Amino acid sequence: MSYTAQSHVEHRGRAASSRQQSAESVSHHLNRKHGSNGALADYTLVHAGRQVRIGPVAFWIVVGTLVIMGVWSIATGTYFAFREDVLTRLIGRQADMQFAYEDRVAELRAQVDRITSRQMLDQEQFDHKLQALLKRQAMLEQRTSAITGDVLTTGSIKPARIQPAEARKPVKPSPISDTVIFTAPPDREARLQSREQAVNPTRFASGANTNSMEGVLSRVSLSLDKIDQSQIATLTDMEEQADTKARRIGGVLADLGINANKMPAAHGIGGPYIPLKVPKGNGAFERQLYRINVARAQINRYTQALVSVPVRKPVIGEVDMSSPFGMRMDPFMKGPAIHAGIDLRGDAGDPVRVTANGTVTTAGWNGGYGNMVEVNHGNGFSTRYGHMSKIEVKVGQHVAIGQTIGRIGSTGRSTGNHLHYETRIDGEAVDPQKFLRAGLRLGSGILGANI
Repeated sequence: MSYTAQSHVEHRGRAASSRQQSAESVSHHLNRKHGSNGALADYTLVHAGRQVRIGPVAFWIVVGTLVIMGVWSIATGTYFAFREDVLTRLIGRQADMQFAYEDRVAELRAQVDRITSRQMLDQEQFDHKLQALLKRQAMLEQRTSAITGDVLTTGSIKPARIQPAEARKPVKPSPISDTVIFTAPPDREARLQSREQAVNPTRFASGANTNSMEGVLSRVSLSLDKIDQSQIATLTDMEEQADTKARRIGGVLADLGINANKMPAAHGIGGPYIPLKVPKGNGAFERQLYRINVARAQINRYTQALVSVPVRKPVIGEVDMSSPFGMRMDPFMKGPAIHAGIDLRGDAGDPVRVTANGTVTTAGWNGGYGNMVEVNHGNGFSTRYGHMSKIEVKVGQHVAIGQTIGRIGSTGRSTGNHLHYETRIDGEAVDPQKFLRAGLRLGSGILGANI
């Protein structure tokens, strides 16, 4: 055999030997190996020249798991493939869950809408309440201005009838009288009946809402209630004072037999006629304010009438009468005589004051009067001041209430220093004490300091 043939034979032998060895190696990896003592050997896996040994327990666990998973997959697929109702129930359950979710979302949206609507309604109610409080505050401010300001109204106002029927008769001299006649106006009862009581219960804010907007509004409303009650009380007090003052002056004038409505108006007043309209509203405040205006206008008219009525004292200080009006024993003739006035004690040189506005008609010596001044007050009233030591006015001079017209003395038919004071109506002497008592009833609150 040649070298070439020999090499070829060797090459084929090595190849066969290599194939035989690989087959044996694969057979070893695929078959279980037994140890020297006959026990099971580990399983060895060879891949890409690497060997992995697995114990028999782990190997069978892996194999069993794979088998179970395969069987479960096949069974589940078969079940769902042949049981359509299961899929239907699953789909229905999913749809129910979706519908429930959508219903819940819709319910929440509706709840949000209700809350939003309630908030809008609450805001609207709050705005309305706030606007009402602002209007009420403005009204109270207007009332305060009306109360604190001048509530008298210009124009002619028909005064209340306060004199009885006999008071409208012509003025005539009347004897001295201590009777005090207070004649209430006929509409007094109607005014009292129409006056509404201030029924305004106090409202308290809830303790739980004191810090909320409702609590704030409640506190503001309570504060306005207090202001309203205070204004009503103030207005009621003003009406009572005005009505009492009007009744007092009217009663005194009626007691003196004077009808203020028939007395001429005072000089220096006038203007266009603008009648006062009675308020048409039902507000108690407006009606009460109207009554106050009427009462004050009546007081103003009475006051204008009083300036020409001699109800003030002709001397300063307390009146010390030494001889009354009427019949007395004459100090010179020692027999009964008529005394046309009253004698008031005083020191020589004390001032003599005029008791009402008027014009001097006599100023000089007048027989038994000595130095005498006579003042015409208008409306039939006149006064005389006699026995003065000094005269300080002239005929035709206008004199005002409380003005000094002379000094006390003892001129004329007199036994000592004193003032002879007379009050006359239409030239006839009447008791001056009646007018002086009327002045005391009116008081300084109406007549001032010169009473």
